[in-house]
Amino acid sequence: MTDTTAITATEADRELKAKHRSMWASGDYPTLASDLIWELGPRVVAATGVHPGDRVLDIAAGSGNASIPAAVAGAAVVASDLAPELFAVGRRKAAEAGVEVEWREADAEDLPFEDASFDAAVSTVGIMFAPHHEAAASELLRVVRPGGRIGLLNWTPEGFIGRMFGVMKPYAPPLPEGATPAPRWGDEAHVRSLLVDGATDVVAVRQTVEIGRFASGAEFRDYFKSHYGPTIAVYRRIADDAEAVQALDDALAAHGDEQLRADGSGAMRWEYLLVTATRR
Repeated sequence: MTDTTAITATEADRELKAKHRSMWASGDYPTLASDLIWELGPRVVAATGVHPGDRVLDIAAGSGNASIPAAVAGAAVVASDLAPELFAVGRRKAAEAGVEVEWREADAEDLPFEDASFDAAVSTVGIMFAPHHEAAASELLRVVRPGGRIGLLNWTPEGFIGRMFGVMKPYAPPLPEGATPAPRWGDEAHVRSLLVDGATDVVAVRQTVEIGRFASGAEFRDYFKSHYGPTIAVYRRIADDAEAVQALDDALAAHGDEQLRADGSGAMRWEYLLVTATRR
């Protein structure tokens, strides 16, 4: 008797990853990262203690908002991502910064690197979107040398972006079997459980990034509809249902307006969890 379970799982996973690559290649994530959250990269690099001579892996690097600051700090950096379409902007930004970065297409759940081959690994709102968290955490730990450092920055479930995914959930397809919602990487207990067997000195802090770009919830919504792959994917799924499109339009605008009114400052504050750890 032939066991086809593994083959089927592999084929399903390959199809899922192709969808993820297409999703992140849609829209304009490099511009979004540059416009809104570029400062998060330097924050995670500094918290991880990246210094000259380190070999650093940036997992799900996108256009390099952690990779480039790590290279500026003097590290030899490999920027890896499932969607290499994002690398062109990263290469340009690295050249503008006067640094070299190695760009590698790679799945966070199946990294093409040897065991213990990096002094540090970082990820800025990237690894959280690998659907199988245990597999991504296992690969992260595998490629960092004993005593090496880990720095992860991810949106919290309770923060603005985490709740935005909740707003979109009724219009999005169900998660594939075995997948975990992305914002769980922003839950301290969950991340500690992922790292418990392979890391020590785990420190987790909640912080926020201030976003002053949007004057209204509708402006936020329209920007994400044109720039952010996950939002674009949900709208494409319901494109033939005018009532659903209108309902999601209204819900996202209301979500943005609620955040803008939260403290009266006219800015948004998006919460994230910053985790640092040492590889056992």
